Amino acid sequence: MDYSSRSQSAAGQGLSFWLNALALAAVCGSLLEAFYWQIFFNELPCPLCQLQRVALTLAGIGMMLNVRFGASPVHYAIILASALGGATASGRQILLHIAPGDTGYGSTLFGLHFYTWGFISFVVMMVFCAVMLCLDRNQLSAPRVQLSSASRVNKRIATLLIGLFFLITAANLISAIMVCQFGSCPDNPTQYLWKFWP
Repeated sequence: MDYSSRSQSAAGQGLSFWLNALALAAVCGSLLEAFYWQIFFNELPCPLCQLQRVALTLAGIGMMLNVRFGASPVHYAIILASALGGATASGRQILLHIAPGDTGYGSTLFGLHFYTWGFISFVVMMVFCAVMLCLDRNQLSAPRVQLSSASRVNKRIATLLIGLFFLITAANLISAIMVCQFGSCPDNPTQYLWKFWP
C-alpha cells in the first residue's frame, strides 16, 4: 500500500469515527429524552417501549464498538439486527393504535408518538448501516485504528460518549427493574412495582 492509499484510509477511518460517534450521541439523546418524559411526566414505559429501549441500547453497543475499535462488519451487523428488532417492536405498537378514534399510548412529540419516532429512528439506522458499509468498504479490509492510536480529541470524545452510554444503559436497567420488578411487565404501567422510596 502506498502513502496516498494509507492517507485515504486514515481519512476514511476518521470520517467513520465521527459518523459513528454522532450516531451514538443520537442514541444517547433518544434514551435521555425517554428518561426525561418518564421522570418528569411520569410516563412509564410499556413492554413494547422497553423492547424499543433495549433495541436502541443494542444498536448503541454496535456504534460504541465502531468508535472504540474501528469499523467492522460485525459491529454493523449488531446495529442492523438491533434496528430490525426495534422496528418490529415499534411497528407492532403503531399497528396496535392505528384504529380510528385511538389516541395512542403516551404523549406526543411534534405530533408523533414516541413509538412512531422509534420506528423512524430504526429505519434511519438501517439506512445508516447500508451507507456506512459502502463508505467503510476500503477501511474494513485495512488494519483498524484502535482508540489508543487515535488523536487526543477523538480519544476524549470517545471516552465521554462511551461513559455517557454506559451510564444511560445502567439507568435503563434500573428503570426496567423498577417498572417490571423481576417478572412480567404490566401492559399499561401506572406505578413503579419496585421503589427505592416509600
